[in-house]
Amino acid sequence: MRAIKRLMLLSMMILTPAIASAQADTDSNVFWDVTKAVVFDPTTYAPAALSYKSMKMDWDSSQALFRNGWVEQNQRFTISGRPNDLPVSYAEGNKRIRQMALLHLQESLVNNTAANIFERVLTDKYPQHRKLFKVLSWTERIAFASYVSYMASANHFRQDGRNRQLAIQFGY
Repeated sequence: MRAIKRLMLLSMMILTPAIASAQADTDSNVFWDVTKAVVFDPTTYAPAALSYKSMKMDWDSSQALFRNGWVEQNQRFTISGRPNDLPVSYAEGNKRIRQMALLHLQESLVNNTAANIFERVLTDKYPQHRKLFKVLSWTERIAFASYVSYMASANHFRQDGRNRQLAIQFGY
């Protein structure tokens, strides 16, 4: 992920002169256009929302097991930072879940900003292909949001189901 962030930052720095020259040619403000496009794009928020919901469901369903002596397998939620150890407090777990969801929001903001800048620059340079660049930009943002959402949430949704089955099985 760090490499992706660096690539996005480098791309934005390289394209900044093109954006500035494109701004001189148009009446609209590029900064506000890109900001508005990112803020109102649902793919900006989907990975953070899904990761938060899945981790929260997993964490909440684990509490009954923890109260009955089970240990946490996810090292990000243990006191020692090692798997199969005592879990952090419920409040601390919730804090860590919020922090991880905010990281996914940050990734989406960077990705969607870069995608919108690329779309804008390419559209200004090749106006005859405006629809193509819009479709490619949407495709990239949807693919990125889908991939990040799946990777961040699938295991937690599965673990929530397993936790609920175990709690029923053991009568918790």
